[in-house]
Amino acid sequence: MNEKYASYCGLCCENCAVRVKINPASKVLYNEMKAAGFAEIIHFIPNGDVFWSFLKDMADNGTCTSCREGSGNPGCAVRICAKEKGIEMCAFCEDYPCGQFVAFFRNYPILQQDNALLREKGMEAWLKLQDERHAGGFTYTDAQYRPKNGD
Repeated sequence: MNEKYASYCGLCCENCAVRVKINPASKVLYNEMKAAGFAEIIHFIPNGDVFWSFLKDMADNGTCTSCREGSGNPGCAVRICAKEKGIEMCAFCEDYPCGQFVAFFRNYPILQQDNALLREKGMEAWLKLQDERHAGGFTYTDAQYRPKNGD
């Protein structure tokens, strides 16, 4: 795993469902639609040209790389704060965890243990964990990785 996929908050962009599932699916959808002749008729469908352009771009280029590489949500409060403080990742901030993480922990409960690993054992251990997850097809949206009943 490359460090550029480590977001400021501690999520690993390579384990995002968009990169793992949606980007590959967009390539399949685009190629299937192109083979079925949609390129010739898409302009007859309302907003078809806009959709076709979007789908082609997603199939060719994917979506964002990572917030540290300049893509992602430019208005993300966590990203803005980390950049202003000049920190590599929030887990290394003296104010971590701050109020910005209330929603993150609710949406990504695994983030607490990942950032604890990052603080305790460093980037190399965190990257190794992310590599192992990625090799197993993990995404943050997988229900099996979300605690049940608040456990």
